[in-house]
Amino acid sequence: MCGIVGLLVKTPSMRDQLGELMLPMLIGMSERGPESAGLAIFTEPVAADRRKFSVYTVAVTSEWDEFTLAAKRDLGNDTAVTTQANHAVVETSADPAKVKAWLASHYPNHHLLSVGKSIDLYKDTGTPGQVAERYGFSRLHGSHLVGHTRMATETAVTPARAHPFTAGEDFCLVHNGSLSNPNSVRRKLEPLGIVFETDNDTEAACRFLEWRMREGDTLETALEKGFDELDGFYTFLMGTQDELALVRDAFSCKPAIVAETDDYVAISSEFRSLSKLPGVKHANIFEPNPEQIYIWRA
Repeated sequence: MCGIVGLLVKTPSMRDQLGELMLPMLIGMSERGPESAGLAIFTEPVAADRRKFSVYTVAVTSEWDEFTLAAKRDLGNDTAVTTQANHAVVETSADPAKVKAWLASHYPNHHLLSVGKSIDLYKDTGTPGQVAERYGFSRLHGSHLVGHTRMATETAVTPARAHPFTAGEDFCLVHNGSLSNPNSVRRKLEPLGIVFETDNDTEAACRFLEWRMREGDTLETALEKGFDELDGFYTFLMGTQDELALVRDAFSCKPAIVAETDDYVAISSEFRSLSKLPGVKHANIFEPNPEQIYIWRA
């Protein structure tokens, strides 16, 4: 049992409040996922020649000052590093392949969480409240976000296995449920050069869908193919640079609820997570249909 939350604000003036609006939603899912939590937030894109890299290290006391100096020296003086606890966001014009190689060779104990022009990603072990406080979730701002609270049922409780999962650039996925065929998905993708970092079933879904989009599918087309390829019980919530998407399997035994107003679209595993949103009493509230694709654009 896990909890998912998603929030997309339609009114630009509300983007500065995105983290503040989301926080009660995430905390409201604590009982569904008390062991780890995570959040991917999509902000204004950086310049065309730049990327953001979200980086995590187990050591909260990591010497980020030394890391920043090394990043500027090796990746370019235009590199900027912002830090919060044991996470850092590196923004640079250096080639993504160079950044990944630099991290692997110079900082092998630092884990790359996400890459993109818009996405910032935070995830860690602890209760949702602890993780939110550690990384200042209430102060985050952007157009839309995807969050998750995890109760592990199959794999270990570690930051790497916490959600959201990412693949490629500016794409993430959170999952409530369990896939029955993640290993067959892995066997299909690994010969294509796709590398897996964990044994989590959710990673298989994330990498499958991103692979299909990399091959030219739209997100909607990729999800339609996922109905045939991904077997099990699931509610998937996904974020791209300008979209928020939601799907449930054919049986829809994993809960989800949507509240939509003129100002926002909010998604959660339970209504209580949405109850503190402004104007929710007047929202269009509905339960998503099985195997129907819902996509909202930022």
